[in-house]
Amino acid sequence: MKHNSRIVVLASGRGSNFTAIAAAIESAEIPGTIVRLVTDNPVAPAIEIANQRGIPVQVIDCGSRRGRIRMAARPLLLKCLADADAIACAGFMRILPPSIVRAHPARILNVHPSLLPAFPGLESPRQAIEYGVRVAGCTVHFVDEGTDTGPIIFQAAVPVDASDTPETLAARILPHEHRLYVSALRLLCQGRLTIRGRQVIIEDEEQT
Repeated sequence: MKHNSRIVVLASGRGSNFTAIAAAIESAEIPGTIVRLVTDNPVAPAIEIANQRGIPVQVIDCGSRRGRIRMAARPLLLKCLADADAIACAGFMRILPPSIVRAHPARILNVHPSLLPAFPGLESPRQAIEYGVRVAGCTVHFVDEGTDTGPIIFQAAVPVDASDTPETLAARILPHEHRLYVSALRLLCQGRLTIRGRQVIIEDEEQT
């Protein structure tokens, strides 16, 4: 992948990972430019963050069905991603259809608030607490055609306290999401990530 990559961010909510990515680009930690924010939520706080930074925003009506992208919305989404060298799902609460995943092989990243393959899908911190695990965390991975099933790039572990609620656990996981996502996106933009089967190979790993 070329340096100064064209990055498209997909977000549905508050945009904390979007903010972390944008800040890392501004500090030249990530060699790229966010060319647009794409959201399925017309009132997402991430939109205001994009407006403050002069980043173009595209709102797409993905339909009311939870997690899915309606067929009529897919051509516009595909068009919004067409010029992307890297795609960052940052709290995007939709499942990308296979046509989009296949159009961007090994170029779509996601961050998930659990130690995958444990607790995929929604409300992972709540799932972790209800299951009774002692350690939770987060995972940055490539997106494939499944739900949170793509090859893993980075993970970070976070202890679960007896007093934790889903909200307090999620809040402690979040800084690790920001740190790992920035590192993974930097490596992707530098062309230093290779997928071999289920394993992600990092070139010059000792320098990361």
